[in-house]
Amino acid sequence: MSHYVLKRTHKLPITLDQAWDFFSSPDNLAEITPSYMGFEVLSNSDSTKMYPGQIITYYVKPLFGIKIFWMTEITHVADKQYFVDEQRFGPYALWHHSHFFKEIPGGVEMRDQVHYKLPFGPLGALVHALFVKKQLEGIFVYRQQVLEKRFGKFINR
Repeated sequence: MSHYVLKRTHKLPITLDQAWDFFSSPDNLAEITPSYMGFEVLSNSDSTKMYPGQIITYYVKPLFGIKIFWMTEITHVADKQYFVDEQRFGPYALWHHSHFFKEIPGGVEMRDQVHYKLPFGPLGALVHALFVKKQLEGIFVYRQQVLEKRFGKFINR
């Protein structure tokens, strides 16, 4: 069974506090996810601060418009440095998403690292090659566009 890794880096002209406040709130996930994914957060934000053990539930339509329940747990949090969400129930055999934040001149650098695996062995590998890899990459391209529209484009100084 194949295991995949997706890495992306985004730079934005905002403070570390602004980046952390935005990305650590589940309420903002739908905004940075393409509408065709049908992403719907079900959990109410039960805390103003993210914490290890926090469960977040969603509906998502990853393939063919089929609505799927997805549950993730925030497993690790270091305030304004990183957090990790891991799937507890959903479309992947494995989903481990690390979000890293670093203050840089002129803004903040955010790095995403997603380790993931699809179910169904060889069939999952085929679905990954045909759909999932491109879809995940597209989600991160969309995310960058939405973030630049919301916060402005980062300019190297």
